[in-house]
Amino acid sequence: MKSSSMNTHMGNITIDNEVIAQYAGSVAMECFGIVGMAGINVKDGLVKLLKKDSMTRGINVSINNNKLTLNFHVIVAYGVSILAVSDNLISNVKYKVEEFTGIEIEKINIFVEGVRVID
Repeated sequence: MKSSSMNTHMGNITIDNEVIAQYAGSVAMECFGIVGMAGINVKDGLVKLLKKDSMTRGINVSINNNKLTLNFHVIVAYGVSILAVSDNLISNVKYKVEEFTGIEIEKINIFVEGVRVID
């Protein structure tokens, strides 16, 4: 179990990386232009849109020197500016995850794995 922990005046707080990934994924899904998280099949090299209950597979959380690094594998909507969507995703996730966890985010990497037309 990978987790991050912090010491407070009342004791130690430990947050599982899966919890951070779940919260970051829900924040990312609120961003305009994000269709969903992408799951990559390493064996076949195929990319598929993940369902909401398994979206954490498209997010990697790592902790180094008490700072978070988040890697998002996303599918974006067709016709939107990838730069604008990425900037929006980074600012929203950085603010909300830092407020939620109390841990500073060092880096957010976004890997656009596909484009999808939204009805």
